[in-house]
Amino acid sequence: MLRFGILSTARIGRELVVPAIQDAENCIVTAVASRDGARARAMADRFSVLHAFGSYEEMLASDTIDAVYIPLPTSQHVEWSIRAADAGKHVLCEKPIALKADEISQLIAARERNGVLISEAFMVTYSPVWHKVRSLLAEGAIGRLRHVQGAFTYFNRDPSNMRNVPALGGGGLPDIGVYPTITTRFATGQEPLRVQANTDRDADFGTDIYSSVRADFGSFELSFYISTQLAHRQVMVFHGDKGFIEVKSPFNADRYGAEEIELSSQNRGGSRVFRFPDARQYRLQVEAFTRAARGENAEVVTLENSLGNQKLIDAIYRASEKDGWEPV
Repeated sequence: MLRFGILSTARIGRELVVPAIQDAENCIVTAVASRDGARARAMADRFSVLHAFGSYEEMLASDTIDAVYIPLPTSQHVEWSIRAADAGKHVLCEKPIALKADEISQLIAARERNGVLISEAFMVTYSPVWHKVRSLLAEGAIGRLRHVQGAFTYFNRDPSNMRNVPALGGGGLPDIGVYPTITTRFATGQEPLRVQANTDRDADFGTDIYSSVRADFGSFELSFYISTQLAHRQVMVFHGDKGFIEVKSPFNADRYGAEEIELSSQNRGGSRVFRFPDARQYRLQVEAFTRAARGENAEVVTLENSLGNQKLIDAIYRASEKDGWEPV
């Protein structure tokens, strides 16, 4: 069993990732760390974890763990991923793993000098939903793909929430803009060439709260909008000349609806619905990460993949400051 240490008591760890690790077949949580020892102990007790540490450094120095899961504020992802790698631990870090593409070169260097796995926690790339979308596109179920359309929105104006604090890496694009981009790149295997975008910022917070994006992939276009101050919505549609694929709740199925794909295809005579009850994308993520950390054959999000995604996000920010196309 790969032994995970949880670096922080953040909600996503408590509610989603730690239960997934404890449910997995090949890994387990053996330690929790927090800057508040009492909080670390409380979370450790909740999940029957033996070790609790009152500092991140103490846990990284411990021989009770082989890997760390990092759900810290975004602005701290690069620093603690590198520190964990330098301590000889494999790293599964929440998205976005960096706020600029240039920072990812530091992570690649840390990976190489320590011989560890560092992977960005894009749980969607492990979901059977997105593997099915990828296979349908590859087999030509909708003919020639011409357009991908997406949306991801929620409403949050809590000034204490890290998503609304620039110093912590807050903003809509880092938080949710990365999902239409990573899923389009994953499903198609293609990379964007250039982008146009409009972005609005909150007058009080200073964070980006709305973006409308058009990305040119050469053979098809991706258009999507995201917002942290609109009513909840998630959707992704892949439209070809012989049909389309609609992913009904593409990112957070438990909160936005059923895990379903609808394929409307002229070639196959009508519409088909594929359902994926209890897909457990977080469990699939940690199990694949564990296999890759052990040197087994497993598809995970590489830092090179993360670099490609962050280059697109960086280009969206640049494009938002000008008219016309911006190269990725």
